[in-house]
Amino acid sequence: MKIVIIGGGFAGINLAKELVNHPQIQVTLVDKNNYNFFPPLIYQVATAFLEPSSISYPFRKFFAGKKNLQFRLGELISVVPAEKKIILNNGELDYDHLVFATGAETSYFGMENVMKNAIPMKTLNDAIEMRNTLLKNLEKAAITKDMRKRRKLLTIVVAGGGPTGVEVSGMFAEMRKNILLKEYPELETSVSNVYLVDGGDALLAPMSKESQQDTLEALTKLGVVVKLHTRVTDYIDDTVHFENGETIKTKNLIWAAGVSAKIFEGMPQESYGRGRRMATDAFSKVNAVDNIYAIGDTAILAGDKKFPDGHPQVAQVAIQQGINLAKNFMNMASNKPLKPFAYNDKGSMAIIGKNKAVVDLPSPKWHFKGFFAWIIWLFIHLISLITYRNRLNTFYNWMVAYFARDQSLRMIIRPDKRS
Repeated sequence: MKIVIIGGGFAGINLAKELVNHPQIQVTLVDKNNYNFFPPLIYQVATAFLEPSSISYPFRKFFAGKKNLQFRLGELISVVPAEKKIILNNGELDYDHLVFATGAETSYFGMENVMKNAIPMKTLNDAIEMRNTLLKNLEKAAITKDMRKRRKLLTIVVAGGGPTGVEVSGMFAEMRKNILLKEYPELETSVSNVYLVDGGDALLAPMSKESQQDTLEALTKLGVVVKLHTRVTDYIDDTVHFENGETIKTKNLIWAAGVSAKIFEGMPQESYGRGRRMATDAFSKVNAVDNIYAIGDTAILAGDKKFPDGHPQVAQVAIQQGINLAKNFMNMASNKPLKPFAYNDKGSMAIIGKNKAVVDLPSPKWHFKGFFAWIIWLFIHLISLITYRNRLNTFYNWMVAYFARDQSLRMIIRPDKRS
């Protein structure tokens, strides 16, 4: 059985891991990057508290010694369902079963200027670019004599009140307090603001009211200016425009406000559901095509009464769908009945700053905040990293940052652009 997996994120890598060394199954994982990375921690790379290698790992290194797993570096161009093959930017692959685990991409809701000028927060490349941009702006602010220009360089606007927006704005607030004046004495008398804006009526919308209120209070104490019911409509000439007519002048608009799934050439219109996500049945099989499956953020499963609008686009759904589909492929190989997917909600969490986090557990309905919630967040994210090396590196960097309230990773490193 030849299985081709497109995408090596949470869903794809867990599917592949479960099928390791199965004698009747050959797996090829295709990804446009040659590494797996851990999206929940990219904001710590972006703020120079972790190295990129702490949250990433090469696919070929991970697949080494696993006889039935292969990696193919490539980008999907189109699918030919009738011939059971895919077209990549560097060749073709045949399959018996094709699995889309392509995740989601940043959505700018049709705002061209925001897409061109804002700093996205979705990939490891985004994180490195954001780190370089912010550090370069700090250096510019340190030498400029124009106070209005300096304020624009130091002002940060984070759009999106989900976990990523909350976590990155809390990190910036702590950096401003513990690092900025120590390393940039030129900025001692300068005004720098961190804004967190969201179009809804609460931060962390899917979480409990207690978590929402605790998060708002904690961020406010850190000095973050939280603006709810404030939707971005444009970003042009270093000015963020909002639906209510307000504006903020800044060189730094960080976009953490939305994602959408991708459309692929060759897949029929009937295969897509809400938000461009591929519509699947309870066994992750995509509608209107044969032998094609979708898992993770790119999929929307119909028929789960607990989630009539589809499962949340979070890591646990992707991981569990990958594991369930792997078991079903093994059942197919053994002519055993298939098992429908049932999501086990293990809870939600977000970190706000040092010793500050919120955690909601669904059964029983428990809510934690502060230091204990922070420890839970650290532990869960640490054990979720793909290898022991990643866990050790991340733990070491966290300990240094915790006791020193600082890190030594603030370096502007960018490839030399040659013609």
